[in-house]
Amino acid sequence: MQTIRARGAFTSGRVAPKAFARVQRTCRAASVIASAVKAPTLPYRVGHGFDLHRLAEGYKLIIGGIDIPHTKGCEAHSDGDVLLHTVTDAILGALCLPDIGQLFPDTDPKWKGARSDIFLKEAVRLMDEKGYVLGNLDCTIIAQKPKLSPHKENIRNNLSALLSADPSVVNIKAKTHEKVDSIGEERSIGCHAVVMLIRKDLA
Repeated sequence: MQTIRARGAFTSGRVAPKAFARVQRTCRAASVIASAVKAPTLPYRVGHGFDLHRLAEGYKLIIGGIDIPHTKGCEAHSDGDVLLHTVTDAILGALCLPDIGQLFPDTDPKWKGARSDIFLKEAVRLMDEKGYVLGNLDCTIIAQKPKLSPHKENIRNNLSALLSADPSVVNIKAKTHEKVDSIGEERSIGCHAVVMLIRKDLA
């Protein structure tokens, strides 16, 4: 298995400064709204993320930054990494910030084909900026096929590296959907994640 590398305009994990400037303006606006109600600096924060993508032929299946051999991949504006999208949203949710679709809209051509670790790294940067570290992360990937058990350890290790976290606080589970609905019929793949953030002075 190989960790997905940057390509095209995203070489070295860089994107146009204007794009990230827009992301930062959105986050600052959200912070202004939050400060207006004098939100407390909580010792712990919990966030939930969910994502679902259609599966289609002609796309790579990338999960947690790992290229998974399969006949289908996720149809998406970016690289369609359902796990990294979910974890990004979980962290943003814990921080009460706009979700991934607001920060990196699929209507913006700058994110076409973008590696999803770009989104996750921005969420981690915001977590650090807000004064929190990762406590623990629990993820459940739901796919009828392919069988993900052989890839779980690679996915976990790569995700831990992207989060700068010890693998002992990152958990990956894989489930089928018992051939029910679009996931069970192999037309889509889904993921849930729950994250706990801890204030730095308590970690």
